[in-house]
Amino acid sequence: MEEEIKKKLIDLALQARQWAYVPYSHYAVGTALVTSSGRIYDGVNVENSSFPNGCCAERVAIYKAVSEGERQFEMIVVATENGGSSCGMCRQVMAEFGLDTRVILVDGTGKIREETTVATMLPGAFTPKDLL
Repeated sequence: MEEEIKKKLIDLALQARQWAYVPYSHYAVGTALVTSSGRIYDGVNVENSSFPNGCCAERVAIYKAVSEGERQFEMIVVATENGGSSCGMCRQVMAEFGLDTRVILVDGTGKIREETTVATMLPGAFTPKDLL
């Protein structure tokens, strides 16, 4: 079952890349994540001529899920042409919702380049428990 979900997320992340709005970097990113309730959300990166106002694909997918009441994520797939990793801002947003979330990085052909967790990607993460 887990391999089936992983394959589905990879396919969805690759498909999502076509909707990325990347007129400046031309670096299309697509993501797909599955929540603990089994719902799936996708996302793409959206650039803006005022560069800081863009948003990465990972955060788009997470924000879509959160806006529909989801708070726990099992796995997120990030698809880029070269299998690149998530930026620090996305890692921090992922950490907000669970250090155990699995992260799978794939290239434009769907080849898995890395399988890891948020905790491994962001050691020493600042999380809600740090505010207590």
